[in-house]
Amino acid sequence: MSGTLLARIMRDPSQVEALDADGWTGLIAAARAEQMVGTLGHRLDGLPMPGAVSRILADARASAAQGRTAALWEAEMARRALAKIGAPVVLLKGTAYVAAGLEAGRGRSIGDLDILVPRDAIDGVEAALLSAGWEWVKPDPYDDAYYRRWMHELPPLIHRERDRMIDVHHTVLPLTAPITPDAAALVGDSEALPNGLRILAPMDMICHAAAHLIADGDLAGGMRNLWDIHCLIGEFGTDGLEARAAHHGLRAAVLRAARLAVDVYGTEIPDAWHRRNVADTLFKRRLLARDGWGRKTRKLTEQGFYVRSHLLRMPPKMLARHLWTKWRKGYRPVG
Repeated sequence: MSGTLLARIMRDPSQVEALDADGWTGLIAAARAEQMVGTLGHRLDGLPMPGAVSRILADARASAAQGRTAALWEAEMARRALAKIGAPVVLLKGTAYVAAGLEAGRGRSIGDLDILVPRDAIDGVEAALLSAGWEWVKPDPYDDAYYRRWMHELPPLIHRERDRMIDVHHTVLPLTAPITPDAAALVGDSEALPNGLRILAPMDMICHAAAHLIADGDLAGGMRNLWDIHCLIGEFGTDGLEARAAHHGLRAAVLRAARLAVDVYGTEIPDAWHRRNVADTLFKRRLLARDGWGRKTRKLTEQGFYVRSHLLRMPPKMLARHLWTKWRKGYRPVG
């Protein structure tokens, strides 16, 4: 299983010395599938490897560096567009990691720009972005209404010239979810960067990463997100984390993410956090489900987590109504 191999090599890079051609193929395929090839390139930099692999990983490091530059520039464009609003703008996820120079940002693949702003500033932020060249990705009235009434963010926007997307959050989990993190505290306790943008406080950054991995999705891309958590815990430690997670209603999610990080990447956590349950095995099974070519396996497990992700986002009756509406409009899940 290439997912297990990727986890083992990320945990102990020296084990690449034992890889044969098939092993290297599986490792690179899994890293690409999990959007971790740039991170793997940094992790293995300087170790002996076949010439073809060395070139692949060198290209991955260069691509990640280019992605880092693009992400930081997009954050700067958002800062300029929102400067007159006067509201705090908090960077989230990959852009936050690279902007703060954190280990989690080394080689990381970065997609959309994610920001968090106060709920009462959302109208002004929306207007400022639209006037600065962003436009709606989802013009459908139902989708627009759904985002505005039930989601934790505006409908996604894309810049008409740079073709880069921005997700504007006012909290970090859907409003329909059973967990309601303290969004005001996330913003209020955030830390300023030299350019005026902000990042979450260290323990909140770990809480958000765990929420994104465990409490708001089907674990697609989970190995990358779990690596983020591994790096954040390694850099910041866990003092005060359990209490902060409890404050946000995320204690169970944080502890599960920490246990998975131990199993997959060897993260060091407090002894009291090691208590396992049966569901942890299912989460790990979902995370590592790749064959020797990096392709998804364990389709039934994947489908179960897909259903779980929807049930986490809304109550069953509301979910049934939403899926029925989407079905009538021609939406079909990819997979």
